[in-house]
Amino acid sequence: MLLNWMQLLQDKNFILYSNINEGSVMMMKRKLSTVGSFVMIGAMLAACSGPPQSAPPETTPASGENMDDIEIIPEEGAELVVWGNGDEHGEWAEYVAEKFTEEYGIPVILEEVSHTEAPGILQTDGPAGLGADVFTAPHDHVGNMDAAGLLIENFFPEYYKENFMDAAILGTSLDDTLFGYPYAVENTALYYNKDLVDSAPETFEELLELSKDFTDTRSDHYGIMFPPDDFYFVYAFLGGYGGYVFGNDNTDPSEIGLNNEGSVQAGEFLREVKEASLPLNSEDITSDIIGTLFNEDQVMFRISGPWDVAPHTEAGVNFGVAPFPTLSNGEYPTNFSGIISYFVNAYTDYPDAAALYAQFATSEEMLEKRFEMTSQLPPHTALLESEVVLSDPILSGFLEQAQYSQPMPNISEMEVVWGPMADALTSIWNTDRDIQEILDSSVNQIEESIEAQNN
Repeated sequence: MLLNWMQLLQDKNFILYSNINEGSVMMMKRKLSTVGSFVMIGAMLAACSGPPQSAPPETTPASGENMDDIEIIPEEGAELVVWGNGDEHGEWAEYVAEKFTEEYGIPVILEEVSHTEAPGILQTDGPAGLGADVFTAPHDHVGNMDAAGLLIENFFPEYYKENFMDAAILGTSLDDTLFGYPYAVENTALYYNKDLVDSAPETFEELLELSKDFTDTRSDHYGIMFPPDDFYFVYAFLGGYGGYVFGNDNTDPSEIGLNNEGSVQAGEFLREVKEASLPLNSEDITSDIIGTLFNEDQVMFRISGPWDVAPHTEAGVNFGVAPFPTLSNGEYPTNFSGIISYFVNAYTDYPDAAALYAQFATSEEMLEKRFEMTSQLPPHTALLESEVVLSDPILSGFLEQAQYSQPMPNISEMEVVWGPMADALTSIWNTDRDIQEILDSSVNQIEESIEAQNN
């Protein structure tokens, strides 16, 4: 079965996820990391001072051709600043930077800027010459970053199309132009506590029945938990009942399906979940609270992504991961998912060296090392089909749910969807207002924002 799932990962109709309903950009905390014998120590480098002086090479590798057949010559005196996440992801980045410096003699400075914050920071830092040469970002920011002139296209599009998931290529492309160098794939699935339930239920009807018997608000025991006001998590139910964000596979913002009959039915389902298992206001159901209660065997099921595997494992929870149960219409929830990728800053002084670094970091060898260090699924097809990935019972649960996942839209209009939908979901969960009226109001706000954005 898992090999069949891997074939589905090549399907152009879905993309595996990224995080991410994010709020305003927080104050950036930068951490300088010295890497290898060539890494510069001292004052932070300004990555650039103007627009790129060179374009991607006209010749790209033919389909299936080895990357070694294409030679990129770094600019003389090139020095790179690279932004990325911390913790074990930062440890992997240090490993990559050290190996890159050893091979090419190019100094690299790593700065800790999370992939969710980098696009917003670059809006000002890029043109000012303060941004990184290479940075990480979720795929759903591609539209905004391209509109802001922040991206140089991938130098090796044919190689990546041949060797990476179609979904990863689609997610980091815009108008058939590939911008990203993908390095991780994520999507949500159902966590279940094996000490509280023998196996994951096949239907949500069964799950809610189990939840009713387990839920006890006086002792903080709940059947299933997820952030009910977070559109990233809740979209799974809207999509499963027939709702959608934009028309034409999320590329046409003139058509919005977030207040159609299926979306209303999803709102009714949310209220069923609240009554059966989660009789709290949405502000009392945060990810931190959910994680703590799951660690203490006080939650039977939770919805989350692979980023919570390590915390629950370290806490000693006996858990499994499975695809979502089917809904009352017999369909599986269609959750958001996405790609995390390296991108080259259009304002870098060293586009060739930066592209070479992004390619080096997303090589099969470096992504295999990343999987060993982070357990994060790589988008390289050779690695996704490897026994080390397919034999992992936790990761296989995410892979199985991936066949039902839908790509987070990456067009710039998606930016104005998060806020109104969070407000709508809060009203649906916390009040008894008419669901159709709530969603109509939200869609009207989204349409007005898109109109203003385009004028």
